[in-house]
Amino acid sequence: MVKATQIDAAWKGTAACHSCGVRHLVLFADLEAADFAHIHTPIEEVHVEAGTQLYGMGDVASSILTIRRGLVKLVTLLPDGTQRIVRLVRVGGVAGLEALVKPQYDHIAVALQPVEFCLIPVATIRQLQERTPRLHQRLMEKWHEALSTADGFLANLSTGNARQRVARLLLLLADETPYAPVRLFTREDMGAILAITLETASRTISDFKRGGAITDLGHGRVTCDIDALTRIAEAG
Repeated sequence: MVKATQIDAAWKGTAACHSCGVRHLVLFADLEAADFAHIHTPIEEVHVEAGTQLYGMGDVASSILTIRRGLVKLVTLLPDGTQRIVRLVRVGGVAGLEALVKPQYDHIAVALQPVEFCLIPVATIRQLQERTPRLHQRLMEKWHEALSTADGFLANLSTGNARQRVARLLLLLADETPYAPVRLFTREDMGAILAITLETASRTISDFKRGGAITDLGHGRVTCDIDALTRIAEAG
C-alpha cells in the first residue's frame, strides 16, 4: 500500500471535497455540506508517478481509492504466475471497493500514468453509512459500475483479432478527450490487457502508425484517428 512517506503532496481533512473538480463523478458526489461534519478520519489526497503500486493483492484492505486524475490498472495473478490486467480505473472510478466487505485486496493496483487519488479510510465510509442513505446508494452504484466495466472490459478487449482489440483499447483511452494526445501503454501491459503477445502488440502498433490510424508524437504519445480506429474495431 502507498505509505505516507511516498506521497509527493498530501492534504488531510475534508475541505477539498467541497470544491473537488471531479466530485460529481466520485464517491462523495451526493453528500451535502452537513455530511462532511461527520468525517472524523483524515482523507489523504495522493499524487504518484506512473509505475507506482498503490496496493498489492492480499494487502490489508483499510481504504478505498477514488481516482481524480490518471489511469490505474488492476492486475490479477494467474495460477501459472503470469499477470492479467482485469480492469482499468479511470477518472471518477473507485479501486479497492472490496475493502468494505473483505479484509484483503483482490488485485494489484498500479498507476499507468501519473495518478492523483483520494485515499478514503473504510472507517470514514462506515461513519457516513450510519448517517446518510445517500452514500449507501452511491456505493451500490459504484459496485454496479465496477462490475459493468469488468464485463465490458472482457467482452470488448478479449474478443476479435489483435487489430480489433488494439483499436478498441486506443478508442477507450481516447474516449474522454478524443482529439488530445494519448499515452500508449507498454507493450507488456498491452499484451496483458488484450491477451496478445508482446510481438503482436508491437507489430499492430507499427501497422497503425504506417496506416495513419495513429500518429506518433514521440515519448510514447500518439494522436488517434477516431474514424479509422472505429472502422478497424468494427471490422467483421
